Amino acid sequence: MDAQAVDIEPADLADGELGPYHVFSETDWADLRAGYPMPLSREEIEKLQGFNDRVEFDQVESIYLPVSRLLTYYVSATRGLHTATSRFLGRSDSAVPFIIAVAGSVAVGKTTTAKLLQELIRRWPSRPKVDLVPTDGFLWPNAKLLDEGLMERKGFPESYDVLSLLKFLRDIKAGHRNVSAPVYSHLTYDRVPGKTITIDQPDILIVEGLNVLQTTRLSYDRPRVHFVSDFFDFTIYLDAEEADLERWYLTRFRRLQESRFTDPRSYFHQYAGLGEEEANTFARGLWQRINLKNLRENVGPTKMRADLILHKGPEHRINQVALRKV
Repeated sequence: MDAQAVDIEPADLADGELGPYHVFSETDWADLRAGYPMPLSREEIEKLQGFNDRVEFDQVESIYLPVSRLLTYYVSATRGLHTATSRFLGRSDSAVPFIIAVAGSVAVGKTTTAKLLQELIRRWPSRPKVDLVPTDGFLWPNAKLLDEGLMERKGFPESYDVLSLLKFLRDIKAGHRNVSAPVYSHLTYDRVPGKTITIDQPDILIVEGLNVLQTTRLSYDRPRVHFVSDFFDFTIYLDAEEADLERWYLTRFRRLQESRFTDPRSYFHQYAGLGEEEANTFARGLWQRINLKNLRENVGPTKMRADLILHKGPEHRINQVALRKV
């Protein structure tokens, strides 16, 4: 059975959204797996689950395997373009890493999606080297955010060391050896001083973060600069309704309150003892003041820049896939 796609044009989309995309239901998208083998066991998938993001085995088969198959075509096409360009230039340069971005709101499940894709891609017959870098490590340290009055805007574009992130991506694309990225601790809610991860010429790099598709409006008299998204070969946006995102965020906060927050080293340790009503009120305040505001002002508007949009329903299941036409 051939998968059925519905073409959507700008007039069919929500206000401000651009097209066109092919849109698939889960069932129709699953047909595009086309017999692509499942390389992961149920136990392996279980280990890749996020703290508050459950992915059922059947969704890995129906959603993520077709995504993995699609990516094989994109990577192959990019490699072919590299070969053609090298032939034209009369050079034999090594292929540059293929970079995939995973974007979306807080609590939407970016980390789980990125890890699943990493493991699926690693199991391709070519056995590519696949690394994963969260952009949390490029947040400015809390001390700097406090000094500049930005703690209430943590996760907003201005809270990131964008120049360091750009340099990191530039060096990766240039094929440099042993490129370092800072490490972030969700326990201390801060960068880990002196700790880095080293990325050494991967075939594929997955970059996961809130604002990775962000651009900046530049006036004609400002110097030309790169955007983070300029370095990406394929981009994925995880989408969900605001009410669902808020509910997932509150659930995650309560679970963290019962686990990670009980550690005295936790930045949120002081909130571990809050009662359920107090905890919900506090978490909802964080969501509305910071995360929802960031979603509406910065993260959400980048959705239509993505090559692939995965929309989640209330139960964290992806129920719609939109693929940009090429």
